[in-house]
Amino acid sequence: MTENKVNPDLTQREVPPGYLNVMGYVDESEVNGPGCRAVVWVQGCLRECVGCFNVASWSFDVNELVSVDGLARKILGNSRNQGVTFSGGEPFWQAPALASLARKVKAAGLNVMSFSGFTLEQLQSPSAPVGAGELLAQLDILIDGAYIQSLAVNSPSSPVSSSNQRIHVFNPALQDQITWASDQIEIHILKDGSRIITGYQGQLELA
Repeated sequence: MTENKVNPDLTQREVPPGYLNVMGYVDESEVNGPGCRAVVWVQGCLRECVGCFNVASWSFDVNELVSVDGLARKILGNSRNQGVTFSGGEPFWQAPALASLARKVKAAGLNVMSFSGFTLEQLQSPSAPVGAGELLAQLDILIDGAYIQSLAVNSPSSPVSSSNQRIHVFNPALQDQITWASDQIEIHILKDGSRIITGYQGQLELA
């Protein structure tokens, strides 16, 4: 992890309170968590993992500022979304805003899941990113651990992309809904004709 390259806490000062720096968004994904769900890819990650599926998410420069309230309305405006998944980038570098978003969608009955390159123990430690505990408290599922290419898994029986990663199910109602797999991909065609290819064998593409 290249933690000396940039201080995310300083960089995030460019993001106004109540906003997220977002890389991408889709509705109705079925390969990023249980059921049919919205997926929010946040911008910014320090790790630069070899084989990363989403290299364009590494920069902490502002990509697209989206208000938490507006994003909540967008997620809830699609009746097929049963939940929302936070990915990236590293969601926990924007933990306070994502916690606020999570509270809004959970109040409407949706479940919330997040990926993180941090381990659960790191997120519970004093050195965790600001607001990590606040976001953890809202999660129904957390998949933790950095992607390690030498431990990559592409299997219909594995919901994680490398074998070091762990699934933490905080909501017992979702315990039997770990049905996605690391060999699945989706292609979403956006209104402007651009594509988002998502899933462990795919790479997020916004152009």
